[in-house]
Amino acid sequence: MSRKRPVKKYWEMTTEELREATKEFNEEFAANRATPLDPAMRARWERAKAKRPSSRNGAAQQTIAVRLDSVLVDRCTELAKRKRISRDALIARSLKALLAAEMAE
Repeated sequence: MSRKRPVKKYWEMTTEELREATKEFNEEFAANRATPLDPAMRARWERAKAKRPSSRNGAAQQTIAVRLDSVLVDRCTELAKRKRISRDALIARSLKALLAAEMAE
């Protein structure tokens, strides 16, 4: 069952309009109306629940613990925010660049 969108936004409604728009939530227990999912909805639910691969290229990843100075972590976090990437991605990118430079020597 899909909810109908109110014509107005809730904060623009009068008290009476708000009562009418939210009366479905006054029921104590709505499980009586629940039905089993049809095959299309079941497939959609399973896709939503499925875990996405953690990497884009499918490469295996490993979690490690590294101790870093808190100032360094703060600087790393700030740079990642400015670049709009995750801190993990910034660290991986930096490590790849360092390894490539070391291998070139």
